Amino acid sequence: MDLNKLKNSLLGELYHDDLTKSIYATDASVYRMLPLAVAYPKNKEDIKQLITFAKQNNTSLIPRTAGTSLAGQCVGTGIVVDVSKHFTDILSIDLNNKTVTVQPGVVRDQLNNYLKPHGLFFGPNTSTSNRCMIGGMVGNNSSGTTSIKYGVTRDKVIALQTILSDGSEAEFKSLSKDEFKQKLTLNTLEGQIYNQIQNDVFTEDAKAEILKHFPKPEIHRRNTGYALDKILNSEGINLCNLLTGSEGTLAFTTQITLKLDDLPLENRVMVALHFKTIEDCLNAVNPVMEHDLYTCEMMDKTILDLTKHNKTQQDNRYFIQGDPEAILMCEVRGVSLEDATLKAENLIFSAKNNTKSYANPILIEDQIDKANNLRSAGLGLLGNMIGDKKAVACIEDTAVALPDLANYISDFTALMKGYNQKAVYYAHAGAGELHLRPILDLKKKEDVKLFRQITTDVAFLVKKYKGSFSGEHGDGIVRGEFVELMIGDKNYQLLKRIKSSFDPNNIFNPGKIVDAFPMDKNLRYQTDSVTPEIKTILDFSKSEGVLREAEKCNGSGDCRKLPEFGGTMCPSYRATKNEKDTTRARANALREYLTNSEKANKFNHEELKSVFDLCLSCKACSSECPSSVDVASLKAEFLYQYQKENGTSLRTKLFAYNDKLNHLGRRFKGVTNFMFSNTVTSSLIKKSIGVAPKRSLPLLSSKTLIKEYQLIKKELVSKNYIKTVYLFNDEFTNQLDSEIGKDAIQLLIGLNYNVKLVDNVESGRAFMSKGLLEQAKKVGDKNVSIFKDLVSENTPLIGIEPSAILSFKDEYPRLVDDKISAKAIAEHTYLIEAFLSNEIALGKITSAQFSEEVKTIKFHGHCHQKAQSSQIYSFNVLNLPKNYKVTLIPSGCCGMAGSFGYEKEHYEVSMQVGEQTLFPAVRKAPMTTVISANGTSCRHQIKDGTQRVALHPITILKQALL
Repeated sequence: MDLNKLKNSLLGELYHDDLTKSIYATDASVYRMLPLAVAYPKNKEDIKQLITFAKQNNTSLIPRTAGTSLAGQCVGTGIVVDVSKHFTDILSIDLNNKTVTVQPGVVRDQLNNYLKPHGLFFGPNTSTSNRCMIGGMVGNNSSGTTSIKYGVTRDKVIALQTILSDGSEAEFKSLSKDEFKQKLTLNTLEGQIYNQIQNDVFTEDAKAEILKHFPKPEIHRRNTGYALDKILNSEGINLCNLLTGSEGTLAFTTQITLKLDDLPLENRVMVALHFKTIEDCLNAVNPVMEHDLYTCEMMDKTILDLTKHNKTQQDNRYFIQGDPEAILMCEVRGVSLEDATLKAENLIFSAKNNTKSYANPILIEDQIDKANNLRSAGLGLLGNMIGDKKAVACIEDTAVALPDLANYISDFTALMKGYNQKAVYYAHAGAGELHLRPILDLKKKEDVKLFRQITTDVAFLVKKYKGSFSGEHGDGIVRGEFVELMIGDKNYQLLKRIKSSFDPNNIFNPGKIVDAFPMDKNLRYQTDSVTPEIKTILDFSKSEGVLREAEKCNGSGDCRKLPEFGGTMCPSYRATKNEKDTTRARANALREYLTNSEKANKFNHEELKSVFDLCLSCKACSSECPSSVDVASLKAEFLYQYQKENGTSLRTKLFAYNDKLNHLGRRFKGVTNFMFSNTVTSSLIKKSIGVAPKRSLPLLSSKTLIKEYQLIKKELVSKNYIKTVYLFNDEFTNQLDSEIGKDAIQLLIGLNYNVKLVDNVESGRAFMSKGLLEQAKKVGDKNVSIFKDLVSENTPLIGIEPSAILSFKDEYPRLVDDKISAKAIAEHTYLIEAFLSNEIALGKITSAQFSEEVKTIKFHGHCHQKAQSSQIYSFNVLNLPKNYKVTLIPSGCCGMAGSFGYEKEHYEVSMQVGEQTLFPAVRKAPMTTVISANGTSCRHQIKDGTQRVALHPITILKQALL
């Protein structure tokens, strides 16, 4: 088996190194299977070559897009074929017939952004819609919250262009009887497939058996096996119905034509029906579904209670009345708000007469978003468990007919009680689908047994109600071996014959749907193995250790969302589109090596160095990842541990010790700045230390901030101040941006605050980012000892540079010796904009203190501010002058990320990140618009990337002070 020969023959890429294989060994399920290799095909010819190779070498192909499958569809021991990188084109749109043709790697929300100007959209909307891809949605027959209105993916697939297991191409679409007869005459694999369907499916006995054992036809969310029942009931003969939901086991799809819907009516109203019991809520589903609902979703008291003590969710709970056991969230839409409101009122009238709802608040516009965010937050908190017990996906996808829902859930609750599992009711109620995950520790043999027992018992329960064991997440591995139970032996044997007719050599995604892998084998964790206890310098005790911090990643793939969908995570993936550069890959790789490495220092692997290489330490994952996997901290710890064994490069030391070097350079400031700015000398400096030639070097300020402060202090007149604040003199402001520090001091004094600077040391940010954690700990210990007796609620610590001041809130409590004092300081530490915004809210600072000049400002926030604080504070501060019009640039990371953007091997990615949103927004802004950024790296990146000078918000406010 010559993988290198295959690699050289492909136009795309093929990898079979240990790192890539370990990254692709898992998806969003509980399973892990190490693949033979990973391919990124560039065109159909590449896929044909892969099929030929698989046949000749008795291996398999596992199709994959975003890898967000919950049932294990994307794992296997063959070649993972990832089409998410190259098969990403929207090929054509037919406005008259309302269809669109796409490649399988097109992101669902990306497609809808493209369709929106045409008044059309693709209806099925999974919770992963900002990164899941159409190919995966076809493979799983995805649906989402609006399936009661727009149906499921199978309802939208018009045609599929595929490559069959013999390498031939075939298009599947609706055929008339004459067209079908013509297909039967073909002397090809395609012809054999149609003959098999004719002989095996379209017989009276087969039809009777299918109708008898398949899920009830009124259950529109059903993915149990291959959709033979749908073939029987469709107009004409359309094998798209069979291929949709087949999980890539029958053919390799390269092109998809979809039926589109008109954009939904924009005016929306939600009625949140409150109930005192679960039974009352479930019995209300049938009556409310008689109305023209857009969504009908249920959440229970467990989910609601999880949000009670979550500060960010307090505002979202405003519509909750009393203490409901369950809420049914019913959304209607209309041609106008009045029309939608009338529909809502009719729904309430019906609910009062036909259900036992005790409260029926109406929500409109952003209130609906708040309610949906509340529901999502509760689920996130439920799933984000610390330790080895996790909410496990296995029975979370059952669907029954609406008349059966109440009785089914009553039986389900009793079953869960028998296993000492608390039933949590999170349901697509209008579709009869229940999402629930038992809490299990799959590292323990007894819980693996429960994993099988619970799944088996629920399968029998679903069978009792002739429901679908898989409503929208697919059979995969976790439910594949129960397909025979669900549809009967005769139907199951028919599925096997269909699989064999399409794929006689079993090369397409084996182990799924038929002849499935055992659902309790090939798990992500080894059963009854001892979790290695790994000593670290950073404190990961909150996650029960560094390994469990990595294990928090459940594979949901939120880190793969594109820039157009907002947020920051993950900057390098957005630039490269390589799975290796996702948060998920870094967590998975670290988990693999920390678990399986035989080395004394388990961090000492070149593969880990490679996977962390393009991490910008933006910290977005700590807040945007639903599991809050903190990869920036994992990278810092990795670098520390790796460098203990392999040493630290000169360039790393120069960046890490930049504050000390700047102090030395200041002795001959004029010479230093000349050498850094002169083309010849700066080029030599950059070349000698590995800095990108096109990158400009930062220059030293004329005075340090501490000297500026001493000069200002001499001129101060004693007066009654509102409050005393300690301004942290960070190394960047002190050495490179002292004018901004001077503006901050003068602004605060002008606003009647007493400003104190003390003889603190640098923040240690550069040490942290380069993995020199012992040095970072020393400066952290020193700063904590300096401020612990100074900082309090009445004398807060505030800072200008986000990455420096936020170290007090993030790293210091996990790094220093005196963690109690560090945590106490952290409670009263603020980014300067946050402090000023709070004072504005208290009425201590008003717009009357500032100019009435008219200005337009565009603001870009620092990554650490977005992750650990909020851009709203900068927005509030900049909006204080009454005629200032401020817009937040919807940018993620700027791409500079401290030293990252300086390093020659990272320069290109750095600029690609900047080009995603930030640079175009700055270039588009008129020269009269003020560009603002509060990070020193961000301002440097904007200057290098757009030749525009960005001002700190504090400088802008200082200039406006009367």
